[in-house]
Amino acid sequence: MACVIKRPESSCWIACFTDILGRRLKRTTKVPAKERERRRALEIAESFEAVASKKRSALYVRRVISDLHQKITGEAMAVQSLREYVASWIAAKSHEVAPSTLMTYNTDTKKLINFMGDRADQDIAEVSRQDLLDFRDGEMKSLSPGSVNDRIKLLRMLFKSARREGLITDNPAEFVDSVRGSKRKPKPVFTIDQLRAVLAAADDEWKSMIQFGLYSGQRLGDVARLTWANLDLQARELRIETQKTGKIVIQSLAGPLLAHVESLPVSDDPMQPIHPRAFEFVGRAGSTSELSGQFVDLLVSVGLRQKKAHRKIHGKGRGVGSSSGGLAFHCLRHTAVTMLKEAGIPAATVMELTGHSSKEMSEHYTHVGKESLKLAAEAFPSLVGTKPKGKKAKK
Repeated sequence: MACVIKRPESSCWIACFTDILGRRLKRTTKVPAKERERRRALEIAESFEAVASKKRSALYVRRVISDLHQKITGEAMAVQSLREYVASWIAAKSHEVAPSTLMTYNTDTKKLINFMGDRADQDIAEVSRQDLLDFRDGEMKSLSPGSVNDRIKLLRMLFKSARREGLITDNPAEFVDSVRGSKRKPKPVFTIDQLRAVLAAADDEWKSMIQFGLYSGQRLGDVARLTWANLDLQARELRIETQKTGKIVIQSLAGPLLAHVESLPVSDDPMQPIHPRAFEFVGRAGSTSELSGQFVDLLVSVGLRQKKAHRKIHGKGRGVGSSSGGLAFHCLRHTAVTMLKEAGIPAATVMELTGHSSKEMSEHYTHVGKESLKLAAEAFPSLVGTKPKGKKAKK
């Protein structure tokens, strides 16, 4: 039975109570050791025993802690709803992750908010493991296993953060298992003939973007945002900071890409975009969705994508389009890696050239020198003939 005692060395009542293993424990109640405060201290001691003597749910423990906090301090313990916490978490992440990653976080957490309905406005501690299991199972109806597992990882991050901030006592997502079949299928790659067919159907700007995508191995957003400041023609190098990872990539220009760049009208203004239309699209929308759709339209026009699969890319969930759509701009990146590996270029050099990052690889390989990167860049095949060097464009 719980009780309280006074100790000469303590200015507060000490709670004595028994835990589930029969051990007699003592904890300060933080209530002044005055006789008139004895009843309040005893209530706190009984609350300690109520939690310690029985197996209780995390939600029950939090309610007891909240009640104790109010009794001790006279103030209600801070409580945040799921909706409020998600908003604050997303705001904090805006300073830590790339815009494209933040957009994914926004989309995925909104899915959870919508799933929880009115309960999203209740204390975040009310969210249970079963809620998240039900959410996971619902997402499996419209997403690929890989995309579902990406969402589970996000939930673990979200609730781990809430636990660290003292808003919950247990992470309900910690034991939400990943789904089977999560091994991603290898991304398709372009053949030389397919690339030539796409280039033949593309306008001048898309021709240029496709070549930059293939020969640099960079993502669509990074290619669209290129300015002349990213090119050092004297050193024959492309220098960019990737949007997704923030990694600085300096790579030798492949022979075919250098020939293409030298055929373009160079601007005297280094901040002028190399691909003005695409630069405007990503600047206005903040994402590459519109450009991705245009590229898929181009693939459809040459018979490399089906119209039905193309429509799915704008349907529900990222996994639906990507799993059924086949070739996309990102496949140029995979094609670049495949071409280099088939040419016998070491894996570490391939990763450095394309801006890939991997903890496992960094443990096995040392820094890749410029000479290796030059040799790798020269391993790319040429797809188009070169044009005469362009004249300087007017400002």
